[in-house]
Amino acid sequence: MPSAGLAPRRIAQLSALLAMFALFTAQIVSALLPNIPVFVAAGAAGLVLDTFLQYRDPGLLAPLSKVRFDALVRQLLRDMLILVGLLRIDGIDPLREQAPLLVALIAFYAVHFACQAVSVLVRRTRTLPIVTRNIDASALRLTASPPRILARRQAHRLLTFSLPVTAGLLLTAATKDAVWGFVGVGAGLALLFLGTAYLATWLLPKKRAKNEQQVMEWLDGWLAEYRPTTAMYFSGGTTSAYQANMWLSTLSQLEKPLIVLRERFMVQKIDATDVPVICFPKVSTMFSLENSTLKMMLHPANAAKTSQVLRIPTIKHAFINHGESDKLSSCNPYAKAYDEVWVAGPAARERYALAEVGVEDKDIVEVGRPQLAPIRPYAGPPTGAYTTVLYAPTWEGWDGNPGNTSVVLAGENIVRQLLADDKVRLLYKPHPMTGSVDPRAGAANERIKAMIREANTKRSGARPGPEAAAELARRTAELDKLTSTSFRASADEMERMLLQGTPSGDREAAIAEATLAWERAYWASFPEWEHRIITEARPAIFACFNASDLLISDVSSVVSDWLSSEKPYSVANTSGLPEVAFRAAFPTVSAGVVLTPKADGVPALLESVRNPEKDRFTQARAELKEQLLGPSDPPSLVRFDLAVKALCAKADDRRTRMDSRLADEVPSPRKPEESSDELSEGEPTEALA
Repeated sequence: MPSAGLAPRRIAQLSALLAMFALFTAQIVSALLPNIPVFVAAGAAGLVLDTFLQYRDPGLLAPLSKVRFDALVRQLLRDMLILVGLLRIDGIDPLREQAPLLVALIAFYAVHFACQAVSVLVRRTRTLPIVTRNIDASALRLTASPPRILARRQAHRLLTFSLPVTAGLLLTAATKDAVWGFVGVGAGLALLFLGTAYLATWLLPKKRAKNEQQVMEWLDGWLAEYRPTTAMYFSGGTTSAYQANMWLSTLSQLEKPLIVLRERFMVQKIDATDVPVICFPKVSTMFSLENSTLKMMLHPANAAKTSQVLRIPTIKHAFINHGESDKLSSCNPYAKAYDEVWVAGPAARERYALAEVGVEDKDIVEVGRPQLAPIRPYAGPPTGAYTTVLYAPTWEGWDGNPGNTSVVLAGENIVRQLLADDKVRLLYKPHPMTGSVDPRAGAANERIKAMIREANTKRSGARPGPEAAAELARRTAELDKLTSTSFRASADEMERMLLQGTPSGDREAAIAEATLAWERAYWASFPEWEHRIITEARPAIFACFNASDLLISDVSSVVSDWLSSEKPYSVANTSGLPEVAFRAAFPTVSAGVVLTPKADGVPALLESVRNPEKDRFTQARAELKEQLLGPSDPPSLVRFDLAVKALCAKADDRRTRMDSRLADEVPSPRKPEESSDELSEGEPTEALA
């Protein structure tokens, strides 16, 4: 991201650290002098600031934890300085008053460490070997989680319960009366002791979940009852969930589907679905699938942990990818590890053949792109006052190739040309990972957004009434209710499993209907002349497709998906290749207009969109659509389902062969009469020895 965006954050962090050190310095100096007013004020302000930052923005104090000056060390130092100050103040007896205070304070910290030990035990007992969603797991004795301040937040717990302790000690320093110190330490000690005792109740049998063996036995029983046949396997980072989410609607159409995940956090990253979800954080637990009815797995992405599930011999594996483009990543050599590679159309088959990465043609299956069904087909040129243009550049990628994204070299020029046309409404939807690798891409992205915001200030016209905004708010609340589950702030993994049991009713149909209603409300809530910057998950890319007359993008799967509509499109060439070589290298470009980094072809591009007789790629788009996505008949979902059944049949055939082979290799036991007959024929008795 651009450094300008980090500046306020860095300033706030530096200010917090300087204030913390200034208060500690003031407390040290005033304790040694002693200066009671400054001593009391510095001690109180230090604890209040520390507690406030822990609750409000703990990230500001993160650098202190990295140098082992965490909340525990800071509070110990703060209390030690208070005791030093009490020694320097006349009127407080060191033996009869301060020594008992010291003992009480030590007892307070002892209970704190005991509470921390109990919290560790509680977390361990509540961390199950698997995580589920959309499955009734109440048989595992799932319970609500304990208060977060007791179970998970050591710093919050210590600082919160230290408030009466520090307040009492500082009052003793101010009044020279030890009673305040005993009251404060006693109150903190009592609260912490009661909290520890309450937290320990989660270790009792009534609140403890089943152990690992019992959990896995339960899972085996659930798998035997549910009898899944097809699963989608996914592993990835926090920003990669979209790769799996794009396949949810297709997966839900299959018989007895299942989603298999590997990272615990990913369970909540998967969008709303009725498909059962099981997360196997450990390889050993995942191998319980080997003895299930599961026949095949679909893989939307390659990941380091994919190799682990490929070890299960009873399951067939198909790579379905999370989008197809002309990039090298669309024909990764890792694909040869799967039993089959499922692609959209003939173009991908040719791409693998040309790449020579070891994927054999017989292992490639064309299934189309079933999730493209919501994209509406081309209905002619724009009929309204404005031509809606979707600029959806991809991100910079991991390799730093300037041809990956147009944002850096061409983005501002493209947007400038579009904004110069008074009859254009621009929808800007950058890739969510833009700027994550190359700061230049992040900076260009921010400048593009600023250009669009400035352009909006120069436009005016009628705006929808307040009822449109109210309708959008109502539809948003309705969709949020269907697609999310409300959790308490303290809800842990086990409590979420409890709340996310078997879904009731046909939730996916309701979500689809609510999504369409939300999209209508969204577009209706803005004037048709207003440019939009779309960086949220809603509206989704397909909804932007349906609202647009023209796409400008890069070499990416967005172009392939857009082609299902057969609407005009353009691709920015920032690779440095001449146009002829660029088209030859990237077949998806062949039916679109190629823009140079200067984007001087934008006016002519807009003219061809508004006047179809000037569009020379109409027929080429129809032909390229079939080349990229396959035929329209039979529908993609039908072809996908047939491919699933065919691969499942291969898994069945393999199991039959293996069972037959094992049966042939294992000798059958001899009958008793056969043994006696052999002995009666004079077989030497030594052979029995």
